[in-house]
Amino acid sequence: MAKQKFERTKPHSNVGTMGHIDHGKTTLTAAITKVLAEKNPNVAFTAFD
Repeated sequence: MAKQKFERTKPHSNVGTMGHIDHGKTTLTAAITKVLAEKNPNVAFTAFD
């Protein structure tokens, strides 16, 4: 049985962070995500993953 072709319709990006342990990478990523969620109230903060 053939699989259906996946059509990518939403824009997306991957963000990577590099740095030493305990230098705030997770905190920075969470802050950016929170600000983006506040700018667009139609998307819940928990929708970002």
